Amino acid sequence: MPTLVAIQALRGFAALAIALFHLRAEGPLGGPGGWSAALPLEAGVDVFFVISGFVMVYASAGLFGRPGAARLFLTRRISRIAPLYWLTTTLFVLIALARPDWLRSAVMDPLSLAASYLFIPMARPDGLPLPVYSLGWTLNYEMFFYVVFALALGLRRRLAVAAVAAVLIALVVAGIAFRPLPQPLGFWTGALLLEFALGMALGLLRAEDVTLGPWARLLLAAIGLGLFAIADPVLAGQTLEARALLYGPPAACLVAACGLAPGQLTREPGFAGLAGRIGEAIGDASYAIYLLHPFAIRGTLKAIEALHLGPALGPLGSAALALLATIAVGLASYRIVERPLTRLGRSLLETRRRDPPPVQGASR
Repeated sequence: MPTLVAIQALRGFAALAIALFHLRAEGPLGGPGGWSAALPLEAGVDVFFVISGFVMVYASAGLFGRPGAARLFLTRRISRIAPLYWLTTTLFVLIALARPDWLRSAVMDPLSLAASYLFIPMARPDGLPLPVYSLGWTLNYEMFFYVVFALALGLRRRLAVAAVAAVLIALVVAGIAFRPLPQPLGFWTGALLLEFALGMALGLLRAEDVTLGPWARLLLAAIGLGLFAIADPVLAGQTLEARALLYGPPAACLVAACGLAPGQLTREPGFAGLAGRIGEAIGDASYAIYLLHPFAIRGTLKAIEALHLGPALGPLGSAALALLATIAVGLASYRIVERPLTRLGRSLLETRRRDPPPVQGASR
């Protein structure tokens, strides 16, 4: 399957939104109660989840109904997701041990650390159901979705998508009916699983060559952004069910606007082609940007403070520099670290026998 450039660009946009969300917490964007508080930047996570459901269906066209597809799918997802996450978790732990004053929080014990590396949700010593490197909570959802999805790959595509969606919906209903459930069951029945189901439905449409014209996609994008703007103030302090209900549909609108677009923007001339190539590059590096942005942001802001550049740059200048540093670190890490680690992981996990076609374009 060819890479859908618009989806890659949206993935990059979601990663930068999350980076800006955490940059806001550092202060340059006015702090949590400042002028930027009205921007639903945290919804980048919800966009990621819908994209994940979309990409798994669209990019797995050669796997449905194939013998050994589940094993191949999981080994490739593990080799794609685990190495960089393990590396960033290890880096976080080393910093926490050497310079805990550099971190806002570092809560760990041997059991929670082991669970973090294994993508198993469990409560940390502070009671929160988060991994040691807290950004990994989204990857715990992703890995659980991958396992459920892999178990259905022996079925035909439409039946597999329906089966996975039914399982995800049943898990969410069970989580609501029997709450509170102990971890990891409480996490694995979270309402955010529904966002993967929304993405799968859109991925099925795209895999069956359903596309939309430019005006329809523009309308969907406008609806999605409008719903985000309305939902953000309503969502404050609400449950995961409310988040899935309020953020899931607008995220799906944006994914539909990008994923159901015909053609490839990289082959277009002029500004559209350039924008497509830039968006694709940031989208390719979105996983590295997501995992490494706290290090890049904190390091840049500390450097600005040490060099006494704050008064000259101002809040917006400091934020812009931190965001540029985040993009640069992500792009460099993708090329220098992430891609080689992924290739190494695949070479170690995959057998040499002939397998079904690879899962292409299925980055985080």
